Amino acid sequence: MDKPSITLFFPAWNEEDYVERAVTRALAVLPRLTNDFEVLVVNDASTDRTEEILERLAARHPQVRYVTHPVNLKLGGAMRTGLSSSTKDIVVYSDIDLPFDLNELERALHLMDYLEADMICAFRFDRTSEGPKRIAYSFVYNLLIRTLFGVQIKDVNFSFKVMHRRVLESIELKSQGSFVDAELVVKAIRRGFRVFQIGVDYFPRTRGISTLASPSVIARILKEFGALYSETRSPGAPSRPVRLPPSVAPLKPQRKAAGG
Repeated sequence: MDKPSITLFFPAWNEEDYVERAVTRALAVLPRLTNDFEVLVVNDASTDRTEEILERLAARHPQVRYVTHPVNLKLGGAMRTGLSSSTKDIVVYSDIDLPFDLNELERALHLMDYLEADMICAFRFDRTSEGPKRIAYSFVYNLLIRTLFGVQIKDVNFSFKVMHRRVLESIELKSQGSFVDAELVVKAIRRGFRVFQIGVDYFPRTRGISTLASPSVIARILKEFGALYSETRSPGAPSRPVRLPPSVAPLKPQRKAAGG
């Protein structure tokens, strides 16, 4: 198998406890898989030391870069920025608390090649450490996605997804919140891309607090679910794809003429 170029990106909001660990781990794993890679972190308007740490890491390692949002755009906005800012052929998405062993990426890339897949989505083997409430929320949500969209995805919101750039060049994402994972996967399947799944061991967050199961997040997911249901189930050609093909240059802002 030819070694693909890889973008590994992490969304980050107030992740000073995790950002250096995640980037360091990525820099240890990726050189074994390819000689053309980047580690991209989307700093979603963090108010802690996240940006300060990223600035230091980017200065030290040329393969590391980051994008900072001036205002918090939530998970959907951070994911859209990460996907659109990627530059390599294979794009990998992970939460910055590393809920899976990054060495699993080698297996995912092998399966992507062997199965001629466009996207690999991981699911968690064991989630008992999350507690019964989050397990129940996840079960109901995944059942809803499978039933209403007609897809067989076991763990749609799990943050280990590997995709070819052609997927991103063919779909448009509009979700602002945590519905973005479902929107991404369902639209890829509905647009005819080959999506496969692999199981991985799960490692829950040990630092900081996850807000993904809070009532406000769940309410936002359900609101976006209703608003984007029809478009997600039957996506057309994108007017603004997540990522532009290499042959299409983004528009540059026009400068005002002097005195204009």
